[in-house]
Amino acid sequence: MASVGWTGLGQAGLDWAMSETAASIAFAVELLSDLGPVRGRRMFGGAGLYAGEVMFGLIDDEVIYLKADAALKADLAAAGSHAWIYSRRPDPDTARPQESGYWSLPDTALDDPDEACAWARRALAVAEALKAAKPVRKKVSEPTGPRRRPSPRR
Repeated sequence: MASVGWTGLGQAGLDWAMSETAASIAFAVELLSDLGPVRGRRMFGGAGLYAGEVMFGLIDDEVIYLKADAALKADLAAAGSHAWIYSRRPDPDTARPQESGYWSLPDTALDDPDEACAWARRALAVAEALKAAKPVRKKVSEPTGPRRRPSPRR
């Protein structure tokens, strides 16, 4: 299916694009149902795919992409997948395409839930390892005890 951009879309076009995203999310969740509880969450015009609190994939332009490390990237490339490419700037004339750490689910897996789940399990392991490697951010605690009033300036 051809990609539809946001520029020039009327309300009917916006509704259509959003319903396609909902259909894509439903398809991905059903395809990956043997992985366990998977949910999709809309974000930035696409959707994130989550297992628990870990985002292991995304959907953009109706393509399922999986988080990949170097080994998974090589295996996905060998299976005919491609990287998710994005631009940081909204202006297409000045945008610089950037390759992300997400790679498309191979076409053969789109009709085979077992194969799709095998790829997704590997992507989930990558995402969980990356999340575990991030330093834990400390929460700023509220001061304890009574608050002091500032003394009036004279």
